[in-house]
Amino acid sequence: MGTETSSMDITEPLVVEKNSPSVSEHVPEWKEQITIRGLVVSAVLGCLFCIITHKLNLTVGVIPSLNVSAGLLGFFFVKSWTSFLSQLGIFTKPFTRQENTVIQTCVVACYGLAFSGGFGSSLIAMDERTYELIGPDYPGNRAKDIINPGLGWMIGFMFVVSFLGLFSLVPLRKVMVLDYKLTYPSGTATAMLINSFHTKTGAELAGNQVRKLGKYLGLSFFWSCFKWFFSGVGDSCGFDNFPSFGLTLFKNTFYFDFSTTYVGCGLICPHIVNCSVLLGAIISWGILWPFVSQHAGDWYPADLGSNDFKGLYGYKVFISIALILGDGIYNLVKIILITVREMYKASSKETSLPTVTEVLDDESSRLQLEEKKREEVFLKDRIPTWFALSGYVGLAAISIGTIPMIFPPLKWYLVLCSYILAPALAFCNSYGCGLTDWSLASTYGKIGLFIVAAAVGQNGGVIAGVASSAVMMSIVATAADLMQDFKTGYLTLSSAKSMFVSQLIGTGMGCIIAPLTFWMFWTAFDIGSPDGPYKAPYAVIFREMAILGVEGFSELPKHCLAMCGGFFAAAIVINLLRDLVPKKYSQYIPIPMAMAVPFYIGAYFAVDMFIGTVILFVWEKLNRRDAEDYAGAVASGLICGDGIWTIPSAVLSIMRIDPPICMYFGPSASS
Repeated sequence: MGTETSSMDITEPLVVEKNSPSVSEHVPEWKEQITIRGLVVSAVLGCLFCIITHKLNLTVGVIPSLNVSAGLLGFFFVKSWTSFLSQLGIFTKPFTRQENTVIQTCVVACYGLAFSGGFGSSLIAMDERTYELIGPDYPGNRAKDIINPGLGWMIGFMFVVSFLGLFSLVPLRKVMVLDYKLTYPSGTATAMLINSFHTKTGAELAGNQVRKLGKYLGLSFFWSCFKWFFSGVGDSCGFDNFPSFGLTLFKNTFYFDFSTTYVGCGLICPHIVNCSVLLGAIISWGILWPFVSQHAGDWYPADLGSNDFKGLYGYKVFISIALILGDGIYNLVKIILITVREMYKASSKETSLPTVTEVLDDESSRLQLEEKKREEVFLKDRIPTWFALSGYVGLAAISIGTIPMIFPPLKWYLVLCSYILAPALAFCNSYGCGLTDWSLASTYGKIGLFIVAAAVGQNGGVIAGVASSAVMMSIVATAADLMQDFKTGYLTLSSAKSMFVSQLIGTGMGCIIAPLTFWMFWTAFDIGSPDGPYKAPYAVIFREMAILGVEGFSELPKHCLAMCGGFFAAAIVINLLRDLVPKKYSQYIPIPMAMAVPFYIGAYFAVDMFIGTVILFVWEKLNRRDAEDYAGAVASGLICGDGIWTIPSAVLSIMRIDPPICMYFGPSASS
């Protein structure tokens, strides 16, 4: 996917009851909610979050929900700026919750394209490095099916596909947010945070959170800088290759690499996600790969290179694909069924429930007035349906004419079919995200990939398949992000029109910033090298899926297909157990999608994330209130500090300035 994860399990009543906007609060007009300083902060944070997303996408593919971090950092930057100006005696316009929400929306729209644009998956699945990694002699892997990343065409591609998702569901915003009252946990949690920042009772906590974030951001940045001096030339030096548990386990990728990014992810992601990742690492690198290696010479030729798909490498890639597809398809079917059931329930309630007169106490009356105020603000600035429909049709027409010029095998009629189906799929993804907080954009992309690759066939099926997955992912992901931000705006008394306009601005920023920041990684680092830090695991997986769609399974190593079938079935069975057993037991059942990631990449990042979850677990036991208040700020600081260091690190790499020391670990010499 990567795998998007979220630690949010927050319901709307919590926001309604705590730190809610006052009924008498003045709400700025929608144009006043979008400010120059807000857009400047959004652009800065958009750059930072795109870098973080690219780094995670190109290393492990696990992307935690960063909505709350965007709201927190937006508050941090603007408050720091206004405080600085106030000390100089310069009057500044008050910083409102609505402006904070607009900044968060803009940032999420911007960095979302770093994931949904396919930079870590479909777009580089077409490049020459991925082609060579799979091997020129591998059936279906043709030299003709190569399109190397180019800054110009990537920016153009982003502009022609990224706005469609925003227009596809705008007419349904009232249905999704007000009629169905979907929770959108990450959006609701972000609203709770923003509301708490802008109330008198939450001011002290907000200040403490900002200080925690700044402290750990600085510590993370300087730690990353310190590590760089010992990382030498090549990929075997420094703290990133520290054999924490001994050299034997180090060879099987079990070690702590001192990455503040992954420790921060462990603090944000739910415990079950982190434990699932570690369990997947133990099953694969601790048990399965050593077992398969023992059959070298029987199941596959013993003299193959470490990256040959006809050897152990093939098992790693295809079993990962099987787990990912099993989990994705199960959840796709489940969410469609939930969507149909909930829509049926909603329609039944509207038609069959009797009218009941309810006597309200003072508190209930106040909450009802607050809800009425939110609905009035949300519905005040309408976005005309004709505008949304004409925008979608116009953008689709431009896209249908442009995309075949960028990807010739993806014919115009295939793009047209995608855009006819896209609104329905975007609705399913947005509705499911509102219920579960899981965006299944990459699952829709993979299904489209298989269908288009098989339809086009050997003459261009690989390029057409991976390109179609990028198109579909972008539409369904941006639609879900927009609805989530509408929910945040609804709960913070922000105008729906300001939300939509800030999404448009953020998407426009992302169309430029996401390719530029990716280009920085592409030119500075060896992207796609299986022995380097930026393995780009999903590039190989997406290209292999397209080849499978065209060629079938005939070239897999011995017993690989049987193992794939077993893990595909296991993913479905595990998900069934998670849904059927009582909650008190199901919370301990692992998540197959999270388990799949280390099968291909290695166990080191699973160790980092597990350390993060252990820190959070102990923190919760010692002081649960403190952990709830500050874990997100600490995690954001750790992730952002390491992300900021990526910029000077890339500049040093581009200038060919190497670290001065190589810290290396080896066995002690025998006496």
